[in-house]
Amino acid sequence: MALMHSPSSSDVQPLAIVPSPEHDAAANSVLGKVRLILEAFGPDDESLGLSEIVRRTGVAKASVHRLAQELLQWGLLERRGSEYWLGMRLFEIGQRVPRQRILREAARPFMEDLYQATGETIHLAVLDGLEVIYLEKVSGHGQVSRPSRVAGRMPLHCTATGKALLAFGPAALFGDVVATPLARVTPRTVTAPKLLAQEIQQARKAGYAVEREQTRVGYLSVAIPLTGATGTMVAALSVTAPTFRADVNKYVGLLTMVSRRITKSIMAADGGRT
Repeated sequence: MALMHSPSSSDVQPLAIVPSPEHDAAANSVLGKVRLILEAFGPDDESLGLSEIVRRTGVAKASVHRLAQELLQWGLLERRGSEYWLGMRLFEIGQRVPRQRILREAARPFMEDLYQATGETIHLAVLDGLEVIYLEKVSGHGQVSRPSRVAGRMPLHCTATGKALLAFGPAALFGDVVATPLARVTPRTVTAPKLLAQEIQQARKAGYAVEREQTRVGYLSVAIPLTGATGTMVAALSVTAPTFRADVNKYVGLLTMVSRRITKSIMAADGGRT
């Protein structure tokens, strides 16, 4: 299911950094320390105090304080009282990422059409490491507990978009996902590699992926892959609805129809390079 989540990675507050070779390397350079400071902010964090940033990063307090002052000058951080906030400059820079901008601009009108046709939440997601990251979302004004968000992340193995990316993405991706224990997000999350393999194989045959209550109890999602001009998968598009009114066949038909139009829009936007 796309993101109207149950307990998930975006609902858990980040803990202090556990030392690792990657962390140690980052902590030994100025840019690495800046990265750790910015990444200390979790999806649910509006602000963090200096002591909390120090705890989460493992970087010395004096270094965090000095670098934070520079980040404030550059607009990458903002300060209100004793609390630090991520700065609007980060948002501005993020909007310039070519792939994100092209995909969002190409897909957004058709996502709105899907929402009008279904009345349900629509998500656009891309692969990032072993997770899906949501580039865009279209939904109504009604809110549910733990609502989804743009830039939210979820595991590949339990979301419909993730399963679509696994089914139609790089062949080695599945092996990378099952190389570590699969987190159980709800009681219905598939955590056995063999069962997940069966779901992925079924998705390949059907051309779409379905998950039922594996990300949030009471919700179902259907997702299909989106391709660029070269035929390579570039994203996944999903419809998420309460299980009691979900219509999988209807969603598959609508998703398939708009996916062709989105591909044409992507081709027109990037000149056939994607």
